[in-house]
Amino acid sequence: MKKAQRFIVVIGIILFWSCTERKPQVDENKPPNILIILADDLGYGDLSSFNPISKISTPNIDAIAKDGMKFTNAHAAGTWCVPSRYGLLTGRFPFRNKREYTESMISPDRITMGKFLQQNGYRTACVGKWHQGIVNEKNPVEGARLEGGPVDKGFYYFYGIPASLDIPPYYYIENDQYVTYPSDSIGDNFSEGWSPIQGAFWRGGKMPPDFRHGNVLEALTSKVNGYLEEYKNEESDDPFFMYFPMTAPHTPWLPDEAFEGKSGAGMYGDFVMQVDHYVGAVMKKLEDLGLSEDTIVMFASDNGPVWFPNNVADYDHNSVGPLSGMKADVLEGGHRMPFIVRWPDHVTAGTENDALVCFTDIFATVADVLQKPLSTAMGEDSVSFHALLMGKEKSKRPPVIHSNGGLESIIHGDWKYINGKGPGGFTDRVMGKFPNILPRNEHEGQLYHLAEDIGERENLYAQNPEKVKELSDMLAMYMDNPTRTIEK
Repeated sequence: MKKAQRFIVVIGIILFWSCTERKPQVDENKPPNILIILADDLGYGDLSSFNPISKISTPNIDAIAKDGMKFTNAHAAGTWCVPSRYGLLTGRFPFRNKREYTESMISPDRITMGKFLQQNGYRTACVGKWHQGIVNEKNPVEGARLEGGPVDKGFYYFYGIPASLDIPPYYYIENDQYVTYPSDSIGDNFSEGWSPIQGAFWRGGKMPPDFRHGNVLEALTSKVNGYLEEYKNEESDDPFFMYFPMTAPHTPWLPDEAFEGKSGAGMYGDFVMQVDHYVGAVMKKLEDLGLSEDTIVMFASDNGPVWFPNNVADYDHNSVGPLSGMKADVLEGGHRMPFIVRWPDHVTAGTENDALVCFTDIFATVADVLQKPLSTAMGEDSVSFHALLMGKEKSKRPPVIHSNGGLESIIHGDWKYINGKGPGGFTDRVMGKFPNILPRNEHEGQLYHLAEDIGERENLYAQNPEKVKELSDMLAMYMDNPTRTIEK
């Protein structure tokens, strides 16, 4: 009887362990995989994990925050799409770049994060919206190679579109070839009740006969997941770097029927919910393939939203949360972004960090993870935040600089200085329509104490001439010299 009882106990233990979910074994000698998901025109106040009173439900992105570190003082490199992506990929402030979009924004000799990771044994892929310029992207030649795109800038594989989904021509590119030639065309599209640059807005232009704006987000997500499946099936010894610059919630706002009317923020909020759904699909694929535990996931947005004061009033939802401004502004709403880093067993789950971070810094951070220091010829404005991820110290980041609309701004510690009047971007264009927007024209410049005034509502320029001079001099120094040169 006792033998039988012992036998039952042993069998029970075996069954228990066989049925218990266990984490996949992680190869400690293999560098981590890296996945960067970049939303397009998502605001600081849209995610419920960053704004408890958001009218938009984002459970999948919130789950990344729950499992990782949430940064509340993180800034895109630019205030709109092109410069922002340039800064992230090169680790260089975009105002330093003097190239024209038609020649490709990233010079041929520039080492991007993708190229750096290629050189260090990574399989690199980009799926999504490139928007760094591809030679002849506006007028592709049938049968000709598309030069200057992702496969020339550090990515072994690319599938996506050349620019935003409201900027023609509209067509898919795979590696350096168009998938279907844009032989057809489509007219302008607008949404009643929204401004001309909101809603289901796109500009008319060329596209292939089978191209559908509303299918793009799903198609790109499918390509990301397909790439991950192929990687897993090949059982590669090399880690992967997947850069997924999404096309949404940038216009056109095209929520599927499953999301229509589901948010409290109109078709924009519904579209953000759809973005969250597809982020969740990628995260689930990582989990299902057993890749989740050994993958650093970074989620962010490239710049602020297009969300006007009348939208706030109509929906009781502020896409920038407590901030001021919107896309293209040097005000915080233009570039302070939701940023989350998830790295199991390395980054403590459910943590929050208010240290100053810029997306130029991702390059140096990745290099730090690999213990491969950047040379002086790459990532000149990239400062690693690896120590922050490890919970070891507070930020020592030098100033963050932004430039647009004839204005420059500098954030240093708790202070921010803007060297002129007004917001500098989209808000400037609509101030006459919305008199409740603070004009910020009462002085020759602007000074804000962000620690006490994150909304930049009290201009302290006149009260603090010493701080104005200090930051003005600092701004000039950092604009003329690469960050890492000054910090040596």
